[in-house]
Amino acid sequence: MTIGFIGIGIMGRPMAKNLIKAGYRLVVYDKFTKFDDLTAMGAEGASSNKEVASKSDVVITMLPNSPQVKEAILGEGGVTEGIASGKIVVDMSSIAPAVSREVGEALKAKGVAFLDAPVSGGEPKAIDGTLAIMVGGDQKIFDTVKPILEKMGSSVVLVGDIGAGNVTKLANQIVVALNIAAVSEAFVLAAKAGVDPAKVFDAIKGGLAGSTVMNAKVPMILDGNFKPGFRIELHIKDLQNALDTAHNLNVPIPLTANVMETLQALKTDGMAADDHSAIIRFYEKLAKIEVRK
Repeated sequence: MTIGFIGIGIMGRPMAKNLIKAGYRLVVYDKFTKFDDLTAMGAEGASSNKEVASKSDVVITMLPNSPQVKEAILGEGGVTEGIASGKIVVDMSSIAPAVSREVGEALKAKGVAFLDAPVSGGEPKAIDGTLAIMVGGDQKIFDTVKPILEKMGSSVVLVGDIGAGNVTKLANQIVVALNIAAVSEAFVLAAKAGVDPAKVFDAIKGGLAGSTVMNAKVPMILDGNFKPGFRIELHIKDLQNALDTAHNLNVPIPLTANVMETLQALKTDGMAADDHSAIIRFYEKLAKIEVRK
């Protein structure tokens, strides 16, 4: 089986590498980024999305947002111009669910199956192949590509029809953002009160307040390490998709709107490329204290 991989960024590059290591033949392309390291590992480089599609049984896209996915798949020189009937496209980008359904319908008209399969876990889990992958689409198609997805993730779950994967990802991103904001408020309070934040972490991480988010982000905060595993600007994108989707469904999500404004403030302060753990810097600025070891 030949897999096409479009989008060789922070997440796509290690995901593609894991597929190569698993023994799959890859054809790769990225409009903006070189992929010499992947061709050195044995992947075939392509010159367009169309070429990738023409040489692949399954095409995976891992792109920043809805417009890039639509361009890569439906645009001029895109996947739809090169892919044959009976093949499969799996979009692993985090995009608007409505766009997933639009792309799925366009591919269906060409006899091509489609899954939306966004991921959670950031760069570290992309590197070690332990991403959480939430999938929308047909059970039979899911069963066909599940072994491929399992080379990139430790949790691969079919959650519903096309679009359901990205609805699930939006729910995930709301929980993550609000969790980081809650951690930020709590640890700024502790530090301002003169209590060692590292000891607070040790005391509460095993209780009900403990979480995967806390375990991942508090050590980064204590070290003052805001090198991105997941950039603020990308979380803004995801929350905008969440807000748009919620508004279309008449679902109020006020806490999400609040943390969105926090992220926007950090972007204005020049932190758009920082890790989303830098949410704490918003609270640190207000309280005039830093939470560090």
